[in-house]
Amino acid sequence: METVIVERRGRVAVVTINRPERKNAVDLATAQALYRAFKAFDTDAGLDIAVFAGKGDAFCGGADLKALAAGERRSFERDGDFGPMGPTRLEMTKPVIAAIEGAAVAGGLELALWCDLRVAGRSAFFGVFNRRFGVPLIDLGTIRLPRLIGHGRAMELVLTGRKVAADEALAIGLVTKVVEDGRALESALALAAELAAFPQAAMRGDRLSLIEQWGLDEAVAAGNEADRGRAAIDAGETFAGAKRFAAGEGRHGKFGSG
Repeated sequence: METVIVERRGRVAVVTINRPERKNAVDLATAQALYRAFKAFDTDAGLDIAVFAGKGDAFCGGADLKALAAGERRSFERDGDFGPMGPTRLEMTKPVIAAIEGAAVAGGLELALWCDLRVAGRSAFFGVFNRRFGVPLIDLGTIRLPRLIGHGRAMELVLTGRKVAADEALAIGLVTKVVEDGRALESALALAAELAAFPQAAMRGDRLSLIEQWGLDEAVAAGNEADRGRAAIDAGETFAGAKRFAAGEGRHGKFGSG
C-alpha cells in the first residue's frame, strides 16, 4: 500500500498521508515519499497549489515512534533540505494548504506549520505531544511556531505540550479557518482553486518576499521585495491586470481572480 497518495485536480495537487492505522504517523519511507511528492509538485509547471491532507480521522500524529522503538533510524543533513518528517526543510516556490482533520501533533504539527495556510475541522487539535516522550522539535517547529503565533504563546505550548483545540488555534493564528468536521479538504480545495485562478507570478513573488524577509535586515528585505516585484512586472502580469482594470473589471469593490 502506498503510504503517500498524490492526485491531480486541475492545477491543484492533493498530497495525502495514507497510514490511517497509525494516525498517519510518519516513518522513514513515508518521510521520503512526502519529500519526493512535494519536490515533484514544486517543479511541475502544470500545478499551482498543493493541498496536504491525512487519510482518515487524523492529519498526522507525528513521527512513527513504534518504528523508532523497533530500531528505525533516520539521519538528515544539518544544512540539507530533507527533514526527519520529510518536506519540512524544503523552500517551496508555490503555496501549500494543509487540510486538517483530527490530530496535528508533534511532528504533525511541524508539517502543518510548514504549510502556508491551514484549514481545520472543528474537532481538529494541535500540540507538542512529543514533549512527554523526550522527542525534540527538529522540523523547524521552534522557529515557525513563534513566528506564527508569537514568542510567549509558542513558549507555553512548547514547554507544556498541552492540547490546543481548533477554536483556540484559530484565535491565536495557528490556523487560517475552522470548518465543520469532514469539510477541511473540501474547504482547502476551494481555497486552492481560488488561489490557482490568480495571476501566479505576482502572488508567488509576494509570498517568497514575505518568507525571505525573516532572514534579512530591513534594507535588504526592501531590495528583495523590489526584485521579486520587478520579476512579476517583467512577466507581463501587471500590465495585463491594468488593462483588465481599465476595461471595467473590479468595479464597485467586486473582487475576483479574473
